Amino acid sequence: MTFMLKSVVPWGRSLEEYRLMFNLSERDLERSILDCGGGPSSFTAELTRQNGRVISCDPLYQFTAQEIQQRVEETYHTILEGVNKTKEHFVWDYIKSPEVLGEIRLAAMRVFIDDYSEGSRSGRYIQGELPHLPFNDQQFDLALCSHLLFTYSDQLSEKFHVEAICEMCRVAKEVRIFPLMNSFSSTFSVHLNPVVQLLQNWGYTTEVESVQYEFQKGGNKLLRITKTGL
Repeated sequence: MTFMLKSVVPWGRSLEEYRLMFNLSERDLERSILDCGGGPSSFTAELTRQNGRVISCDPLYQFTAQEIQQRVEETYHTILEGVNKTKEHFVWDYIKSPEVLGEIRLAAMRVFIDDYSEGSRSGRYIQGELPHLPFNDQQFDLALCSHLLFTYSDQLSEKFHVEAICEMCRVAKEVRIFPLMNSFSSTFSVHLNPVVQLLQNWGYTTEVESVQYEFQKGGNKLLRITKTGL
């Protein structure tokens, strides 16, 4: 399937948000990490500056920094309009308002854009798309997936979720997914329970655990998956 830039809604998050969303300890940040579907987040750029071992993978990375920047500018106000229309589904605590949210997201995306060209040449931004990743078996200690699986349950099937998670488990010893709720809502994904049950039936260990980050109301949970015996 052809990946079109006009279908992308870039929305970046920072290293600090990743720490909170994924319960990342200092020890976790020393592990080899794959940010799967990282988009224009600044996590990889910031962690690399701290001598972290991290690669971000996304189909977005087939485009240039200028093209991604232009798409950010095209979609930014549309995203904020969507947030304003559904404000009741969010917790305005860590992030105080939609305007502050926009500032935080733009700051993260600027850090990404500044790092992107050099990072692509250095191999920390790699074009790739679930459910087929261009990495070796168990290449990473930890794979993270933020605001893709479960978030877009209306667009991504249960079958896709299972295949994507199994693929992340192929390339990493541990997988963490956040959040577990549909986008712009306060309801858990309809795929969550059946996907977890299938994974458990196939020998994966799964755990839903609370995190310190809650922007969507009730959305302070991540899914941790490991393959039994690893």
